Amino acid sequence: MKLSIFGLGYVGCVSAACFARDGHEVIGIDVNTLKVEMINQGKSPIVEPGIASLIEDGVKKQKLRATTDAADGVLNSDLSLVCVGTPGKNNGSLDLSFVKGACRQIGEALASKDRYHVIAIRSTLLPGTMENTVLPALEVFSGKRAGRDFGVAINPEFLREGTSIADFDNPPLTLIGSDDEDAAALIRRLYTKIKAPLVHVGIKEAEMIKYTSNCFHAIKITFANEIGNICKALGVDSHVVMDAFCKDTKLNLSPSYLQPGFAFGGSCLPKDLRAITYRAKELDVETPLLNSVLLSNRQQVERAADAVLQTGRKRVGVLGLSFKPGTDDLRESPMVTLIETLIGKGLNLTIYDRDVHLARLFGANKQYIEGGIPHISSLMRPSLDDVIEASEVIIIGKKEEEFRSLSQKLNNGRVIIDLVRLLDAQATSSTYQGICW
Repeated sequence: MKLSIFGLGYVGCVSAACFARDGHEVIGIDVNTLKVEMINQGKSPIVEPGIASLIEDGVKKQKLRATTDAADGVLNSDLSLVCVGTPGKNNGSLDLSFVKGACRQIGEALASKDRYHVIAIRSTLLPGTMENTVLPALEVFSGKRAGRDFGVAINPEFLREGTSIADFDNPPLTLIGSDDEDAAALIRRLYTKIKAPLVHVGIKEAEMIKYTSNCFHAIKITFANEIGNICKALGVDSHVVMDAFCKDTKLNLSPSYLQPGFAFGGSCLPKDLRAITYRAKELDVETPLLNSVLLSNRQQVERAADAVLQTGRKRVGVLGLSFKPGTDDLRESPMVTLIETLIGKGLNLTIYDRDVHLARLFGANKQYIEGGIPHISSLMRPSLDDVIEASEVIIIGKKEEEFRSLSQKLNNGRVIIDLVRLLDAQATSSTYQGICW
């Protein structure tokens, strides 16, 4: 393929060198004449293991060259990758001036091009930037229409300094965000030699995936450091602890618990978080990340309560009371907290939970149900239909198969607030709400 790469900084140089090595014809574009001259001399403008020899080899084989002329790059390529920087401002917002500048250059060049061209953004952008900044700029300066005259996509990178070439060759995934299948198909061709899962999503989702990854990386580092600080104060070897922790790929390092939904509860997580943060306080060890977890968890309960209150309806049915399917355990169930909040706001509630209903008759939690939460126990009904018929708003609090029949009732005027994404994620009814989707 013939591609142009805008921005010859870290990401741009690595991308240009690796794509040229893979046989593509690459034109690098940058406003910095020194970078352009260095690449044309077969030298690397960045320090990164292995990059110098790739650039030298690409130039010798005439697979890589650089220029300050944006029109040269666009007119002599089928695909433009934008790899310019998006530095942060003092207030935390992004400086998009380099992105806007690249879009203007590409747009002006597209105005005189009579062939279909694809622009893929590699720069890290907040969700909505493609729609509100990149697309308008390209259309204004080209006088053409996206999706018809040219294609647009976002193609985030997952490169780490120091291991960027290995990361390029062995990425966790290849991510393409595009609502234009022609544009996505062209980008796919770039990665035929890369053995990694190819994930094609919408533009906004791709923008957010990059930020989600970086935020999680920051959280992982901070989490490990806070655990390490507690370990040191206790005379525990933190590396032994974390080495064993990382061997659990079923729960610890896995997709488990990483699905957006309702708050956590139960007999372990809340209790143990409070215990370890209390012990850290006794040791004079600050743990701001761990301290914030229960607060954030409580706010998820408040978010659910607000969703119910904003409907303006008074009769509410709750499906699911225990903190997870297949159990009657109500210890620190966030559903109990939610129900008590709604009762306090004057709403009329009815509740159905098959597991808890059985526990009221016999079981380890019978005494707790009758003595600890009799005000909630009295609101329980023996059948799902009883609760549905009595309700204007229905809250789904557990992933139980018997609740799936509610998808047929989305157009009967009842509002369904789904806390666990039980129903079809594509439900389009105006009466269906997810807590964080």
